[in-house]
Amino acid sequence: MGKPGMQKIPKQMLQKGMFIEEFCGSWMEHPFWRSRFVLASDDDLARILQSSITELWIDPAKGLGLSDAEERALPAVEEPNLEQMAASAAKAKPQRVSMSEELARAAQICDRARTAVEQMFSEARMGKAVDAEHCKAMVEEISTSVSRNPSALISLARLKTADEYTYMHSVAVCALMIALARELALSEAQVKEAGLAGLLHDMGKALIPMSILNKAGKLTDEEFDIVKQHPMKGYELLVEAGNAGEEVMDACLHHHEKTDGSGYPHKLRDVDISLIAKMTAVCDVYDAITSNRPYKKGWDPAESIKKMAEWSKGHFDETVFQGFVKSLGIYPVGSLVRLQSNRLAIVVEQSPGALLKPKVKVFFSVANNTRIAPILLDLASSKVDEKIVGREPTDKWAFKDLDELWQVE
Repeated sequence: MGKPGMQKIPKQMLQKGMFIEEFCGSWMEHPFWRSRFVLASDDDLARILQSSITELWIDPAKGLGLSDAEERALPAVEEPNLEQMAASAAKAKPQRVSMSEELARAAQICDRARTAVEQMFSEARMGKAVDAEHCKAMVEEISTSVSRNPSALISLARLKTADEYTYMHSVAVCALMIALARELALSEAQVKEAGLAGLLHDMGKALIPMSILNKAGKLTDEEFDIVKQHPMKGYELLVEAGNAGEEVMDACLHHHEKTDGSGYPHKLRDVDISLIAKMTAVCDVYDAITSNRPYKKGWDPAESIKKMAEWSKGHFDETVFQGFVKSLGIYPVGSLVRLQSNRLAIVVEQSPGALLKPKVKVFFSVANNTRIAPILLDLASSKVDEKIVGREPTDKWAFKDLDELWQVE
């Protein structure tokens, strides 16, 4: 598609001093979280040349452009066929796939998104603007993966190490927000806004000392007071950038509010907290308590849902929390459960429309206290005479490979 005033060039013609307006191709193909900036370093130029991107748009009004002779040598840019574009968009709508099919793609997206969020936090620490517009391609990629299979990326993002928590937490909450927004039947535009809110909700932590964020022990009261400044600091970053929507900024500012008024920074009560802030509060807490942190091991997903249900009155909006549980399942992927047959199993995939009957991998006989050859069971199938009788505390057992079990067929 032609862009007035812009020049579309092959990456080999790129030079320092040019203003990159847009990369041609997927966000996954280029090495930056943002796509609009002046190319100023040899390192960034080398990264682009080494990437799979072949073409990009530059803006000569904001940086170096091509000479008349170089521009005449460029191939003509064809105008788009709108009917073909519409047909392609319809075909491109993601089709639901199995957990095993989506895991490899979700792993690539998680890895790329973690790197991008780390770059974004690093730039914020150096005083550069956090441009929400540049995050939309990342949100789109995460949204597409969640459309193909909601559990894959969400479950992988939960497996973050303690030292990458700050960055992967943003990716995980983005995916959780997208799944929740769809469960609440929000419009697709609102779904994307919710994903963007999840991605940016903790940007204020870029301005909190890493020594406090990564502290292995309990925070002192003074340190916790510093951490509690991150919603306001993040909000101020987004206001300064000037292109995050009101809902995204509100989620950033109020995701630690509680419906009983005991949250922060403004002690808002139920009716005064926006829907998107209530959604972010639920997604934020779930990812925090299921993740390994410097000071504690993450809880099992099913145990986390149970704990959150106990807290829900006074902490979360009931309707939002119920929608969240439906989006994940009563027994989310990775949950350790006991079956009616007195065997243990790990949840490997949800069964649409059957919250209590996920697909599980049976691997342990409690009666014999021994591992058995893994068996995959779809508890929603009429051919399977088995059911879950309850979640099983992971700290009761010495299993070291639970996360590997649900990822392997």
